[in-house]
Amino acid sequence: MTHDISLKQQKPIIDRLVVIGLGLIGGSFAKGLLESGLCREVVGFDPNADSRVLAVELGVVDRCVDTLEEACRDACVIQLAAPILAMETLLEQLSQLELGDAVLTDVGSAKGNLVRCATRAFGGMPARFVPGHPIAGSERSGITAADGSLFRRHKVILTPVHGTDSQALAVVDRLWTALGADVEHMDVDHHDEVLAATSHLPHLLAFGLVDSLAKRHENLEIFRYAAGGFRDFTRIAGSDPVMWHDIFLANRDAVLATLDDFRTDLDALRAAVDEGDGHKLLGVFTRARAAREHFSKILARRAYVDVMHSNDLIFLANPGGSLTGQLRVPGDKSISHRSIMLGSLAEGTTEVEGFLEGEDALATIQAFRDMGVVIEGPHQGRVTVHGVGLHGLQAPPGPIYLGNSGTSMRLLAGLLAAQPFDTTLSGDASLTKRPMNRVAKPLREMGAVIETAAEGRPPLSIRGGQKLSGMHYDMPMASAQVKSCLLLAGLYAAGQTSVTEPAPTRDHTERMLQGFGYPVRVEGSTATVEPGHKLNAAQIEVPADISSAAFFMVAASIAEGSDVTLEHVGINPTRTGVIDILKLMGADIELSNQREVGGEPVADIRVRAAQLKGIEIPEALVPLAIDEFPVLFVAAACAQGRTVLRGAEELRVKESDRIQVMADGLQTLGVKAEPTPDGIVIEGGPMGGGEVWAHGDHRIAMSFSVAGLRASAPIRIHDCANVATSFPNFLALAERAGMRVSVEGAS
Repeated sequence: MTHDISLKQQKPIIDRLVVIGLGLIGGSFAKGLLESGLCREVVGFDPNADSRVLAVELGVVDRCVDTLEEACRDACVIQLAAPILAMETLLEQLSQLELGDAVLTDVGSAKGNLVRCATRAFGGMPARFVPGHPIAGSERSGITAADGSLFRRHKVILTPVHGTDSQALAVVDRLWTALGADVEHMDVDHHDEVLAATSHLPHLLAFGLVDSLAKRHENLEIFRYAAGGFRDFTRIAGSDPVMWHDIFLANRDAVLATLDDFRTDLDALRAAVDEGDGHKLLGVFTRARAAREHFSKILARRAYVDVMHSNDLIFLANPGGSLTGQLRVPGDKSISHRSIMLGSLAEGTTEVEGFLEGEDALATIQAFRDMGVVIEGPHQGRVTVHGVGLHGLQAPPGPIYLGNSGTSMRLLAGLLAAQPFDTTLSGDASLTKRPMNRVAKPLREMGAVIETAAEGRPPLSIRGGQKLSGMHYDMPMASAQVKSCLLLAGLYAAGQTSVTEPAPTRDHTERMLQGFGYPVRVEGSTATVEPGHKLNAAQIEVPADISSAAFFMVAASIAEGSDVTLEHVGINPTRTGVIDILKLMGADIELSNQREVGGEPVADIRVRAAQLKGIEIPEALVPLAIDEFPVLFVAAACAQGRTVLRGAEELRVKESDRIQVMADGLQTLGVKAEPTPDGIVIEGGPMGGGEVWAHGDHRIAMSFSVAGLRASAPIRIHDCANVATSFPNFLALAERAGMRVSVEGAS
């Protein structure tokens, strides 16, 4: 966590800070802590007399001294900010001084060399020496560039070693934190490996590329016509040559290892160009294009489609409004997931239209890219998947990160259980709370080796090289994800794999397998697959998502004067529970232009305002509307009479406990809503405004946005950033339709 500090408002925690080396980093460290008030006195030392004078004149330090011995006298903390290759001599000098209990730390970018030098100089690594490395800098250098705010919102890596004093570590951590830095602790060798790849190698390449091109006879023409990309990449070749000379020599082993890996990849790229291997090139380019964004999202733990940079994105739903016109909601998320999975395992090139470009589906794309599948797009809903066949996946380079996508994790568990390589499936904080034993248990019965965290939570560690055996599985509860997981595992298992569900669930996997030419036998409530067949590339047109359309169905039903048509919506009979329930409540819903696209039925859905009435929701419809209940609760709140839901305990283990969270929010708005263990009882009536919390659940956020249509005062909905998960353009579409919902504070 970063902290902005109010200058001179913190109590001193150390008497005397000494900074040796008054360049940009040392000077900024000294100035920031002088301004923070955490040190009673900040003393500077630098071999350059002019720098010492300037440091005092510019307010970087309280005072400077002329000798190292004088500087270190009575010091509490000594920050070593000297150049890397000067550090060995400096440490030898310090080892001859009486340092008392002073804490030593440094700012160098190569920690292994520092630890070796300190160990030699002191006859062992001092317990109160805390190696550190701030990852910050500036185009400017020297004491005149010192900036007390330089480290705010930048990472500082501390690399304590075995035997490092915990109190010394805490002091150094506190000082950097006070400067607004994001402090992390890391093993010394790991630090050097990471920095060799992320910082040292790029600098080496930039220096080398510019030098290579500058030596060519047409060098003037090269630089004259260089585009912006060349200038951006080679900008770092303008860095201080002496400093980088020192860094490369100090971190030589890690740099060489990284350089050798890169040279291998570069040789492979050269071979691809030489052989005209466009597929290889496309794979590298598509992975590279997506990788930077993907890993940034992982580190930031935020959505793949970044709605807005905010810890608490608040939607403001103002009262009133009605819906009119024709709308096309985003593509179906379930079908988008499966199009990537089966397209990757097919032979040939699969073209997908209407792909949902939300967080969850993008996580699935990245997972298969990690496993060697070349995927182009998405671009305006178009994705091209170059399939590798059922046995063509490759081991990913590390854990597969799936964001908040439970569908991705559960379906991938089935696919990966029979692969020849090990995999680990991880996700964000929300996904790590979701139950995974429901897929892990039956997969283990088939012969899979899967480890989970406590109580069956992610991450999932899947052991490769296992031989799976087909089986029959009677699902204890209806779940399309569990059914799909086992059917996908069955593609690799010896013998037949069949799954019987206690109630109908979405059958997109069965339909799409057949669309890719893989035989699936469906008899009543049982679906069966067997190995030995192959998937052939297909054309997939993803229909509009009925779960996304549901928000507008309810909105048009409850807002007086509404008349809206939702175009090209998937009406798979395993997904139409929301339509059936709304019709039972008296909704005016009409389906037209019914047709089949790629094995999936679609239609245009016209919805007009109607007076809804409370009902007892038939339990047979619950699995067919499991994702739509949050917004159906809003419909119930606007209906005349009582609505009762039973048999929906599944709602308690979604992205949030949707029963409790919706009940809490509706009660805040003045609606009588009583949660039960497996459902809810809602009394329709007037609805007020107020503050509600979505708890990071996109469907909760959008449901309360719909509630604003009938509220008597504004509804402020907290924690809405994850709407991007399934419905990236919800706000724009809602506004166009006539709803009065927006991001609070947005113009």
